[in-house]
Amino acid sequence: LVVSKVGGKIKTSPPSESDKELVKKIEGTHIPYWVPSNKIPDMQMMRVGRMKSSGIEFAHQFFLKRQLITISTMWNLAASEPNLAMRAALLFFVEQAIWGMSILARYTPTHFSQVNQYLTGVFYMASHIVDVSPNYILKGKLKRLKGALKLTSSFHGSTVIATQDAATIQLPESSVDYVFVDPPFGENIYYSDLNLLIESFYRVVTNSSPEAIVDRIKGKSLGSYSTLMFRCFASAYRFLKPGRWMTVEFSNSSASVWNSIQTSLSEAGFIVANVSALDKQHRSFQSIVSPTAVKQDLVISVYKPTDDLEERFRKTGVHSVWDFISNHLRNLPLVKLQGGEMQFVTERDPRILYDRMVAFYVCHGVPVPLSSAEFQAALAEKFVEREGMFFLPDQVDIWDKKRAQVQGLGQMSIFVEDERSAIDWLRNFLKNRPSVYQDIQPDFMQQLGASWKKFETRPELTVLLDQNFLCFNGKGEVPSQIHGYLSTQFKDLRNLAKDDSHLQSRAKDRWYVPDPGNAVNVEAVRNKRLLTEFWDLCAQAGINRLASEQSDQGRLPFPAAAPAKKGARKKLKEVRTEAVRLGFKECFAAKNYATILVLSEHLPENVIEEDEQLQMIHDMAEMRADG
Repeated sequence: LVVSKVGGKIKTSPPSESDKELVKKIEGTHIPYWVPSNKIPDMQMMRVGRMKSSGIEFAHQFFLKRQLITISTMWNLAASEPNLAMRAALLFFVEQAIWGMSILARYTPTHFSQVNQYLTGVFYMASHIVDVSPNYILKGKLKRLKGALKLTSSFHGSTVIATQDAATIQLPESSVDYVFVDPPFGENIYYSDLNLLIESFYRVVTNSSPEAIVDRIKGKSLGSYSTLMFRCFASAYRFLKPGRWMTVEFSNSSASVWNSIQTSLSEAGFIVANVSALDKQHRSFQSIVSPTAVKQDLVISVYKPTDDLEERFRKTGVHSVWDFISNHLRNLPLVKLQGGEMQFVTERDPRILYDRMVAFYVCHGVPVPLSSAEFQAALAEKFVEREGMFFLPDQVDIWDKKRAQVQGLGQMSIFVEDERSAIDWLRNFLKNRPSVYQDIQPDFMQQLGASWKKFETRPELTVLLDQNFLCFNGKGEVPSQIHGYLSTQFKDLRNLAKDDSHLQSRAKDRWYVPDPGNAVNVEAVRNKRLLTEFWDLCAQAGINRLASEQSDQGRLPFPAAAPAKKGARKKLKEVRTEAVRLGFKECFAAKNYATILVLSEHLPENVIEEDEQLQMIHDMAEMRADG
């Protein structure tokens, strides 16, 4: 049918004789010049949606006959230009029409222009396509290209542009001031696949073997992606100057992909200082069609430690904790503002600071010298605390002045998905409101929704409270935390001594957050129980504890493995990640790498991939076990 619109009236009619003659003429016309006819390899982009049933096997099948006649003529004219620089410019100019004149260009009646109305980031053939003339699609681009060429013709700067694998960039060590990286986001976009259409015209195809993406068709798993990203970051670490920064823009809704990026950064030697949101306004195809896709990119700011810090660490080793923390605090943002309100700076949270310190020590192959509770107790003595964040003495004055100028302070949001985040939620809850079990339980149960990781054991609330917090038994002085809460919430309890019987009775059986001194003892008891659970998991995986601890630095093969049995490599259904995390740390410190590697094979899918610390310890253990 031929549908036309004249003066607001829509007219529908069958094709005229001249229309039919035109179709015949097109079909009978010989394509005058070369067009790419290379075979399309098996790829993810040809397995999705309508492309799967399109029947396209060769590059030229992305175009109708008239489009091929037009593009082949334009490409030949551009390629025949004798001047090399002008030839490159002309080919680039014609290149802009390749997608827009293919069957990927959609007819969009609601848009002002039909130029380049294809979906970006995917091969997609719509039910209605558009066939536009070269003048229509390229006229505006010609104007802009001429303007750009005029600007660049007089430019004589020292810019170098290269297209290559970032892991193989040959730059002198410690020679670059700043690096910006916008890497592939897991399997969001298949870059080399999408390049194929234009590359077919240039007769040059990307070597996709080192391409850092997750691609099932090419056999690239999340592990492959993590390894490839590590090589790229390690290359950047080598040529970046000490004390200088790298920015990584990243976006992915998968926790495992996000953790692989952070782990790769840490393993390369970088230290994460800040993670912020970036709204690019324009959204990709995946972020529109996927209900789980994130709407904003993240900007990760990392830095390379200075030579002085590395030298001091080599000399003092386990005694360098506070040297590292002082240096790290100096690199963290002081203030974050959003909508006129100060935001909680997550990187200044004591638990995050501890994780950064652990990563630094593990990457240097040095045992972590302090437990989390010991670290937090000493942190409170050596640095200044403000609303759950820690600062250097010379930083806190700036923060205090800024805090006095704003109304509120946004709190760190806690998303409960595993034991660690559940403990964080309880700590936050009890810090603000020491409560009895009956008052905690309803609010706590609301947090344990569908977000809980399926492989993570759900510990009882009583276990979490007993192993991480303290409960007042009604005798002796009421702890300051409970006393402060009760005296501000209830008029009849104000100005009472801490050993007042009335206050004691109201405080009895209330759970509260232990102070740093008591927290060390609480964690020691908890760790003892967690290690028992860890070795129970090892026993289920056929690992003999005594044999594994006596093996030659835990290298494989080692006498810890039980005799091979049917189903010996069967995955455990549920694990307590906190127990695995502590057990891995203990084994790593004892150079018992094999236990880490053997148990990893039995852990449920994603346990290691979705935990930055476990992933890093596992990778380091693998490297050391291989010598």
